[in-house]
Amino acid sequence: MQNNCPLCLSEKIRLFQKVDNKQYQICSNCDLVFLPRKCHLSREEEKKRYDLHENDPEDENYRQFLSGMLNAILDNVNQPAEGLDYGSGPGPVLDQMLEEKGYKMDIYDPFYEPRKIIYKKKYDFITCTEVVEHFVCPGPEFEQLINMLKPDGFLGIMTRLRTEQIDFSSWHYRRDPTHVCFYSDSTFRWIAKNYDLQRKKISDQVNLFVKN
Repeated sequence: MQNNCPLCLSEKIRLFQKVDNKQYQICSNCDLVFLPRKCHLSREEEKKRYDLHENDPEDENYRQFLSGMLNAILDNVNQPAEGLDYGSGPGPVLDQMLEEKGYKMDIYDPFYEPRKIIYKKKYDFITCTEVVEHFVCPGPEFEQLINMLKPDGFLGIMTRLRTEQIDFSSWHYRRDPTHVCFYSDSTFRWIAKNYDLQRKKISDQVNLFVKN
């Protein structure tokens, strides 16, 4: 077993479930369920999975999928504002949708757009759509993102939260081999408290965190 939680670094971890010969662990401190590092795909295998994604800017169904985050930003971030789409993937779309609405946007992806210049900037908002479940070390990742926000800046996260009603073993989110961290409502409350953020729940999948 891994010795500590990759989000809060607590050693209060235990076996959550063993599925497909993988031992998923849970943290008693922040309620994160995670897959130990030894079970992660290699970087090469991970990229091969992402290369299969077909995110077409002209695909209305995909634009509709992203509209939850788009509307959250439109409703909460006044213009002029500069944003960052973090983990934009092989076919960035959300940044285009936000630019169409008048926002200035940067994109970053560790595989496809590894632009280090972003770490020298401060943003009014940062979006992570279907990204945080891929974080290998979510604690340092969140700290870095929050440090890149201006005061009163917004961190938008779109991910599916683990609930007691979900059958984890058959959950489609778990079956994606690139998904290694599974957050719950309790985990998001821990993130808000630990990083001094104000959480605004937009929907079951979209949350905004405001930097105090």
